Amino acid sequence: MGQNFLVDGEVLAKIIETADISLSDTILEIGPGLGVLTEGLSEKAGNVIAVEKDDKLAEMLKSKFSVSNVKVLNQDALEFDSSNLGKYKLVANIPYNITSMVIQKFLETKNKPNVMVLMVQKEVAERITAEPGDMSLLSISVQFYATAKIIDIVPKESFFPLPKVDSAIIKIESKKQKTGNKSVQARDFFRMVKFGFAAKRKTLENNLAAGMCISKIEASDIIKRVGLSEKIRAEELSIEDWERLYKIASTDVV
Repeated sequence: MGQNFLVDGEVLAKIIETADISLSDTILEIGPGLGVLTEGLSEKAGNVIAVEKDDKLAEMLKSKFSVSNVKVLNQDALEFDSSNLGKYKLVANIPYNITSMVIQKFLETKNKPNVMVLMVQKEVAERITAEPGDMSLLSISVQFYATAKIIDIVPKESFFPLPKVDSAIIKIESKKQKTGNKSVQARDFFRMVKFGFAAKRKTLENNLAAGMCISKIEASDIIKRVGLSEKIRAEELSIEDWERLYKIASTDVV
């Protein structure tokens, strides 16, 4: 699914309300399209930076917002540098084919947005906000850095052209650095998480043993020291479980 333009005024208002925008805010919008959300954002925020990759849409937006607090940038959002932006909020109906990449980019960048309010596919929103039992690489990659909450489900009729699936408004807020997280190195942490999810039908014990090149006995011992069953599967662990697992494993083998 590429870009479908949001045309429902009530949904637009809900997005803006969720972002809790004031005149002191700088808003980064990705994929503004026809500028419908952009217009609403500009009425509430001090400044809006709209990043549009499509050349024709970017030119139209520059003309539409030539005299306003909106700055239109014709570039790929995945290459946007937020380092000089100061404090900002990311509010967008992002093109769905780059949802995961956009979220990952802005959660991992040094200058993270204070909050992200995004329109995403309903299925993706449910995966991002999943709880232990239904966790995935996507949910862990978001929840490691932030808290995520589904604000509202948006029917497909709210878009043009009409997409095949429903959507959801999701709010993502970066976590403050916790003392317990300081020793968790993201690169190695996610390397271990990927090992855990390598083979969906296998237990965590089997996946860790294969990925970390250790015996099943060693993998089982690491899991038990976290207080978990050696028969547990990766999707059943919480973020806190993964962090404890990493700390123990990194001391021994990672």
